[in-house]
Amino acid sequence: MTTTLITGKGGTPHITSGDMGAMQAGVIGNGSYLLQGADGEFPAVTMQDANHALIPVLNLVVEGRYARVTEAETATIESGVSGRNRNDLVCLKYTRNGQNIETAAIAVLKGTPNTGTAADPTVPSGSIHSASGTVWIPIARIPISGITPGTPVMLIKQLPPMSKLWDSVTLYDGEGFTVIKTGTLIFVKFRGTIGAGSWDVKQCKYVLPREYWPPVEVNGMCCVSNGQTARMLIVQANGVIRIANFGSTGSSQQCAGTVTYPIR
Repeated sequence: MTTTLITGKGGTPHITSGDMGAMQAGVIGNGSYLLQGADGEFPAVTMQDANHALIPVLNLVVEGRYARVTEAETATIESGVSGRNRNDLVCLKYTRNGQNIETAAIAVLKGTPNTGTAADPTVPSGSIHSASGTVWIPIARIPISGITPGTPVMLIKQLPPMSKLWDSVTLYDGEGFTVIKTGTLIFVKFRGTIGAGSWDVKQCKYVLPREYWPPVEVNGMCCVSNGQTARMLIVQANGVIRIANFGSTGSSQQCAGTVTYPIR
């Protein structure tokens, strides 16, 4: 018999980590994700000192498995070498032994030093879905220039709570720019004037936070009241919002344009 009522009363223990992992992966996604903390923020790895990365309290869902760092802990980063660059990866290391006992721990994959641009170390292949004995899930990159470690870069995807899927909030409204987040969409509108020069630009004072950046630059044409000027509303991939004339005859008259794009 291959059909099982997983969450029904069976009379004997029958719910496995594989059962719950399959369900959670189906609901949340097959990848690896960082959940927000109790304060509503996404925690980040920091450097405690030159040889220790500080991993804060974390809530992770990795290929359907829920893992927690319940108290802040440190991971040792080997000293760098003067004149050489290196990237290390702070990871969650998942293991499954011959008795199918599963564990998880913080571990570091050390990169290879070189005199050029540092590259991330190769992450060993493996998948929890495929019942691998060991799986490495990168959480953050530690860039090391010479003997000096840089600011850790979070690599694991952030997964916002379901409540944010329907939240709508105005992020900015001023100087003609309006920025609204609605669920998983960002809406940007401009209505106003800019300089009359053929290539004049007006930049929004508000810069989108990283979690709201578009995956690539997005833009939309603007309508100008005299109909003679090519003008574009632009949201750059780094969160900068601007509106710009694109050659031809400039105009200082009113214009309006919108851009909408999804966020992850």
